[in-house]
Amino acid sequence: MKPFLIVQLRPEAEASDDEFRAILDKGGLPEARARRVRLEQGPMPADLDLANYAGVIVGGGPGCVSDAPEQKTPLEARMEAAVMGLMPAVTRDDVPFLGCCYGIGILAHHLGAPVSKERFGEPVSVVDARVTEAGRADPLMAGVADRFDAFVGHKEAVQALPAGCVHLAAGDDCPFQMIRYGENVYATQFHPEADGDVFALRIRIYRDKGYFEPADADRLTAAARKGNPDAGARILKNFVERYQ
Repeated sequence: MKPFLIVQLRPEAEASDDEFRAILDKGGLPEARARRVRLEQGPMPADLDLANYAGVIVGGGPGCVSDAPEQKTPLEARMEAAVMGLMPAVTRDDVPFLGCCYGIGILAHHLGAPVSKERFGEPVSVVDARVTEAGRADPLMAGVADRFDAFVGHKEAVQALPAGCVHLAAGDDCPFQMIRYGENVYATQFHPEADGDVFALRIRIYRDKGYFEPADADRLTAAARKGNPDAGARILKNFVERYQ
């Protein structure tokens, strides 16, 4: 069986390692079937051929697609360019793809849809998300309740559904929580790999990155630990099982 390509953009080794572990655990994916690419450590491998992979999973990160070029650090700009470089082949060939949080901005931006901080940003929290009518028929939503807990935390958001996309999940404060392009290209605004422990670590690491007031860290950690991660895990597992 082909491995899954897991692309990560977190500059902090502790957060990156924890995210990788969470993706494997929630997706039921053995580490032997994953090729991990940590973009903070170097460029995308020159020999990368998406045809050699069962699917692609892109993790989150502190960067924002909508930031002006002069606002991005050289590392953020390089990592963003590397992921954007995958998207023409992903969308053209309908490569199985799951972009998590940062990934929805990458997909929407590539498809020409507006991504900005104008509306729909959400503080670090667990929010109520709901499956749309179209989502109910999607194989990645099999076994997911009509309403579910979504672990979120993002400054920017997709402002309008990209052309050619299907709207799979919505939220009260952020309408585009999950979308699909073609038959196999997915992206979520929430973090399907997250649970209370995962968010507790990220709250500690990113407390001074502008996602929330640092004084709120303990309250947000306690709230995250009350969230139910089952839906996100189900979506990740459905992705792995569908394309393995």
